[in-house]
Amino acid sequence: MKDDIANQMRARRLGVLTQHELIALVHADCPVCRSEGMSAHSQVTVTHGDKSVIATLYQVTEDWLPVGSVGLTDQAWERLDLEDGALVRITHAPPLASLSFVRQRIFDDGLTDAQIRAVVSDIVRGAYSDIHLTAFVTATAAKPLVTREVISLTRAMIDTGERIDWGVTPVADKHCVGGLPANRTTPIVVSIVAANGLLIPKTSSRAITSPAGTADT
Repeated sequence: MKDDIANQMRARRLGVLTQHELIALVHADCPVCRSEGMSAHSQVTVTHGDKSVIATLYQVTEDWLPVGSVGLTDQAWERLDLEDGALVRITHAPPLASLSFVRQRIFDDGLTDAQIRAVVSDIVRGAYSDIHLTAFVTATAAKPLVTREVISLTRAMIDTGERIDWGVTPVADKHCVGGLPANRTTPIVVSIVAANGLLIPKTSSRAITSPAGTADT
């Protein structure tokens, strides 16, 4: 209990959007960081009640952020369900066992179903920083996944993600692998399938750098 009180800080909402990576800002003179040996780019666990998130720590030197406060990005704030002035606890994030599996894959060793599921689960809960995600992409790009690993990765993504139950079967989908920009086949194919009575939910995105988005292909 004593450590819990010592590591408490007053939460402030930064009003900053960072998508999947959660960020915590503290003052460079933060006593918690000094006592715990935390520095910029440290991975920390921010806890409030029974909820916690893993965030990347950054430090500021200006006084707009008080020494006893921690600034949190909007995504971290919402996941912790905080209110202005709430007290949170800052601790070192525990080591991620799944990172050893990423390292294993980089060194040309395949991954089991359980290992892939552990990696995906940690990614979904926000435990991976951008650097960790880059390492995972590198591990699967240098030597492409074998069929067994692709199946395991697909199943893990399905099981850890949000799924929509449309209440009917079958549910059809049309997917284009790309490579031929502006061929305009997707809107036509989806319309034909839907006109024949099949349920085919579809969103069409637009690409930024070329006419290769779903709306174009």
